[in-house]
Amino acid sequence: MKKRVTLTFPKRSVQMPITYRLAKDFNVAANIIRAHVAPNQIGKLVVELAGDIDQLDAAIDWMKAHDIVVSFASREILIDEESCVDCGLCTGICPTEALTLDRETYKLNFTRSRCIVCEQCIPTCPVQAISTNL
Repeated sequence: MKKRVTLTFPKRSVQMPITYRLAKDFNVAANIIRAHVAPNQIGKLVVELAGDIDQLDAAIDWMKAHDIVVSFASREILIDEESCVDCGLCTGICPTEALTLDRETYKLNFTRSRCIVCEQCIPTCPVQAISTNL
């Protein structure tokens, strides 16, 4: 099973090897999608956790016990088709190829199931046709 979460941890926990502990103690793989971690600052990680449901739940409980705020991702990317000019700039930055151009029509295709909501496409769009629902 996979769960996408945002982890926010206090300054004192920034040095804790969180992804190592998830793998070693709970057999949970953590695919880091976005990270903002710096010494003496509040840290944020957007990760996709993969593993057995019971192990995922135990890992999440462990993080909460260590004052790590776990937020489940419910956001999704939205594309304003009226504003989109099908330039394709977003396709070059999309790490999962959720955004592609149709080779025949040159229209933008969005495969929502492939999207990991990394939000890299948002600042890339020159006409601001891409946003999130939150």
